[in-house]
Amino acid sequence: MESILKNIEPQKRREPAREPALAPVRKITCEPGEQLVSLLTFESFEANKYRVLMHRIEETRPNGGRGVIAVTSPGAGEGKTTTAINLAGTLAQSKEARVLLVDADLRLPDVAEQLGFRDTGQPGLSDALLDAQLPIEAVVCHRPPFNLSLLTSGRHLAAPYEALRSPRLRDLLEQARRAYDYVIVDTPPVLPVPDCRVIARWADSLLLVVAAHRTPRRFLEEALNALDPDKVAGLVFNYVDPPRPGPYAYYQGYGAPPAR
Repeated sequence: MESILKNIEPQKRREPAREPALAPVRKITCEPGEQLVSLLTFESFEANKYRVLMHRIEETRPNGGRGVIAVTSPGAGEGKTTTAINLAGTLAQSKEARVLLVDADLRLPDVAEQLGFRDTGQPGLSDALLDAQLPIEAVVCHRPPFNLSLLTSGRHLAAPYEALRSPRLRDLLEQARRAYDYVIVDTPPVLPVPDCRVIARWADSLLLVVAAHRTPRRFLEEALNALDPDKVAGLVFNYVDPPRPGPYAYYQGYGAPPAR
């Protein structure tokens, strides 16, 4: 493994030529969830951690982190979806970067809901997998005011694994790779279902999200053994406690200010 990456999910307070991405046909303006710090609170401690994550990816991958980056976890509830969204949001803060976020968890999709999208019945990834006549730009929507495009999971499928095994997934991701600078794919967790292992075949790199103090070590080992080690860019440790206040914890003005 090339590197170990650390990230924090905020706790809820209670140079080849590319095909241009066509103008999105759908625009949604609902409010995203408060945990999407890279989109809403740009200078928070958590948002800066996502910038560190982005920088480490660009450092460790030979193509500067570009291409298709799959985000997964050993099991459910470890923060992979929020990590994928915030990573995409961080990348999209550059107005020159074309970023596509793909919800490839066809069993329990959550990206659209976290971003504030409502189900409009429009086609998504599953529809494009079943219909070879649907190009990727026909199923992509945009999330204003952010510089971020989204490919939702689409309609519910009775056999999602079989759909993902189709060569059509490779074709769609290749279209996305040509049209966008970064393609971030939220996948199902590795251990409960085999879907992620199929998606990983066509990804350029993988991020494995684990929950600090929560993910069992044996689950992490099993997940790493199930993935191609050459594609694993690193681990993202989620739910890490912020640094305690102190003279070297952080500099005033960078991230969270010292407690008073």
